[in-house]
Amino acid sequence: MKEKRVSPLDPEEEKVRHSAAHILAMAILRFWPEAQFAAGPPVEGGFYYDVELPHRISPEDFPKLEEEMRRIIAARLPFVRRVVSRKEAWELAERGRLAALGERPYPSHYKLDILKSIPPEEPISLYWTGEFVDLCAGPHVEHTGEIGAVRLTHVASAYYRGDPKNPQLQRVYGVAFRTQQELDQYCQNLEKARQRDHRKLGKELDLFEIDELVGPGLVLWKPRGAIIRQELQQFLSEELEKRGYQQVVTPHVARLELYQISGHFPYYKESQFPPIVDPETLAKLAGEDASCAQLSNWLEEGKVEGFLVKPMNCPMHIRIFASRPRSYRELPMRLAEFGTVYRWEKSGELTGLSRVRGFTQDDAHIFCMPQQVEGEIRGCLELVQKVLQTLGMSDYRVRLGLRKEGAEKYVGTRENWDKAERALRTVAQELGIPYQEEPGEAAFYGPKIDFLVRDAMGRQWQLGTVQVDYNLPERFELVYTGPDNAPHRPVMIHRAPFGSLERLVAMLLEHFGGALPLWLAPEQVRIVPVTDQELAYARERCQELLDYRIRATVEEGRETLRAKIRLAIVQKVPYVCIVGKNECARCQVSVRGYRSGDLGVMDWPVFVKRLLAERASRSCSLA
Repeated sequence: MKEKRVSPLDPEEEKVRHSAAHILAMAILRFWPEAQFAAGPPVEGGFYYDVELPHRISPEDFPKLEEEMRRIIAARLPFVRRVVSRKEAWELAERGRLAALGERPYPSHYKLDILKSIPPEEPISLYWTGEFVDLCAGPHVEHTGEIGAVRLTHVASAYYRGDPKNPQLQRVYGVAFRTQQELDQYCQNLEKARQRDHRKLGKELDLFEIDELVGPGLVLWKPRGAIIRQELQQFLSEELEKRGYQQVVTPHVARLELYQISGHFPYYKESQFPPIVDPETLAKLAGEDASCAQLSNWLEEGKVEGFLVKPMNCPMHIRIFASRPRSYRELPMRLAEFGTVYRWEKSGELTGLSRVRGFTQDDAHIFCMPQQVEGEIRGCLELVQKVLQTLGMSDYRVRLGLRKEGAEKYVGTRENWDKAERALRTVAQELGIPYQEEPGEAAFYGPKIDFLVRDAMGRQWQLGTVQVDYNLPERFELVYTGPDNAPHRPVMIHRAPFGSLERLVAMLLEHFGGALPLWLAPEQVRIVPVTDQELAYARERCQELLDYRIRATVEEGRETLRAKIRLAIVQKVPYVCIVGKNECARCQVSVRGYRSGDLGVMDWPVFVKRLLAERASRSCSLA
């Protein structure tokens, strides 16, 4: 079957954004000729260029840079591509001619480094735009005039090639469009996105808190926010039960040796909290006046026992599988856990719920026979599709993350990697799921399929993931007894349809603008009596809803009726029931839906039936 794929970026958009990055570099050089440039790629939502420059570029510099970019665009300068020899490109870089406006008395050292990394069999191409020349594979528009509008958005710091050992560069971000109208629409969407920011909504709706005394990136879920988590967990637990999963619970810390065997330590050492030493050993080491460096070495060498705050759930699930002999009759074994894990994210990268240091994964690990792999992958992908369908997330793309040739981070044999990649491709094709292959996006132990979802604002979030792993069973020497009564190695599949509850809640809040669908809303119904005379009736109706496990409250404040209704709207309660003298006499309510507006007067049993049906359907319509 022919592979179906999707592109993360429209080719024409890519040309515009990539070309705009070159124009940005030209504008920077006209103000600061000493600037040294590294890479300037198009990215989802815009472009950036990394630059080394003594001057700190700030938003105050954006107006003059944008004006200079508009001059370059108006000049309609052609993008001229030339394929040159490696020697010619090297000489130009040594003369400081690459990513520059003419020759300079010092080399273009980042371009020299990039040249070294280009494989010998690949052609070397340069692009001339007026007096500016850059090392680049393209593609670009025909001339600068094809870019209708540009805007610089922000500037950040970034290590060259993402390595903290390398110099820190300034990363200038921007957006580019073929027309001013598209840019204006983008700016409008940007303002809407600010209003939908989950950090803002979390505070307004009293959902969660990140307290500095508790620690950056560590989330305190308040009662209303905890309800959202519980509803999501309940939904997924029901689906897991239907599909034969068994739920388990594992500790938050484990011996360091467990993660040394798995490879998570030291492969991901930089993104983990430091190992913990038990008090007795720590007291002994203090008496020996051991340094921190010695302690770290002893921990890694196994000379002293250490513990690690859990960065991954999979090694503990592996130990559950290995806790007793297993037969092929028990396979596939599907172990699931809402397990909280901890990663050391840099403080500058922490963002509300979407980038945290402690998060809960809807994690599961399937142990199966080789001939069961494709069937289990199919079940995992179907589960992810079911989850996204229920959440109203129909706009997504699928990425097949493969190993990158020559990279050192991967473990296992090429044969096993090929089998795992082949299984993922086969099942995706059989299910008719379009995907794009992306080398370098695999986990260190195996390839994976990721679902990248677009929200109502068109922004992309990574949620569900399915990974095939032949390597961890090897590292832990897992076996089961086959029908031939001989030992065999199982295959392991990692899957998480939500990804993490924190990131999922952040995405849902922004997608729905805080107005969550009924089944997820912390408060589902608010009953508002017109006067105190209707208070008893309101309380009776509220208790009836509570008996049905519908989250309801009575507004008993002393404000005016209009103020009470306005407060419920601000707090985005799905249904407001107004009860006055007539409603009390007829056992009715006057109903207002947050999204649907005034629904008129309803008989109480009719309204309750509507609520129960809507909750049961788990509808997530934006209508």
